[in-house]
Amino acid sequence: MLPYFPFEQDAYAMALGVRALRAGETLIEIDALHYEAELALKASLLREDLPSRFQALPGTQPLQWEVLRLLLTRMAGESPGHFTRLEGEDGRWHWRNGVLGTEETLLPGDADSLSLAPLDWVGRQVQEDLLVLDGTREGFPLVAGQLCFPSGWSLDEKLGRSLLEVHAPVPRFAEQVGAATLRLMDGLKPGRTVTRCNWAVTVTDRLCMEPRARGEWLHLFEGLTPQNAGERCFLRLERQTLSRLPESGAILFTIHTYLAPVAGEVPTPERRRQLAQVLRTVPDDMSGYKRLGPLREPLLAWLETPWPSKDSSESP
Repeated sequence: MLPYFPFEQDAYAMALGVRALRAGETLIEIDALHYEAELALKASLLREDLPSRFQALPGTQPLQWEVLRLLLTRMAGESPGHFTRLEGEDGRWHWRNGVLGTEETLLPGDADSLSLAPLDWVGRQVQEDLLVLDGTREGFPLVAGQLCFPSGWSLDEKLGRSLLEVHAPVPRFAEQVGAATLRLMDGLKPGRTVTRCNWAVTVTDRLCMEPRARGEWLHLFEGLTPQNAGERCFLRLERQTLSRLPESGAILFTIHTYLAPVAGEVPTPERRRQLAQVLRTVPDDMSGYKRLGPLREPLLAWLETPWPSKDSSESP
């Protein structure tokens, strides 16, 4: 099952739902079952179209290096069974990714020591998408990112835009949580990462849901019924984190996307009820934004199908 089930409330509500990382929680999550396959998919997507999936504004190299230093240090400290970071007397770092069986020597800050831009290189070590916002400029503009697994958006349309502009397509975002979001960003402190979980329900198990590829999976809405919706609909979760970088004041935004059929995520009547309550109360404009319209009714019918009673059994 997925590591999160964000449907504990009785009805849909737009809320930030942010909390600090708890003791033992890692900044970067290693989903060992899918790690190698998802990194291979990332590499393939970047090879296919790097300019669309990795972008950085001029002057962001120092921010990228700061992200790299933060992530490699945290990953080695939090997941020592998977990663090792050793520092030599000359300041060079020796990085070993034990999951992939790869090693690299680099000198932080030296562009010639890496074959890729720092953010692009470190993004190929993690399942997360990595986005960097300028924490010193009004509005927190998005200034760099490696984005391989988006849910309906792209760097082409968001790079350089402020946080509220990035979220402009989200119905009522600015009115309901815009001010709270800006206060949250203002209040972020180095060393105090916060996290939240975002959700969607979709009809495809594609991780990369760029707008340009929408026509490749829209046909999957066809044929949904109350009998098959649980198996054909997928719960898509984004475990998001926000970290203030201590040197530059920039903000690192990470997104780890998890996907699984709905049927496997609601093994109890209580979970079915919780998900149904939320789906039933999503406002129409938000339902349209989340592309729930064609799947909501068949999925609700599937969720609300009575479970067999415990004492029911077939006759001998």
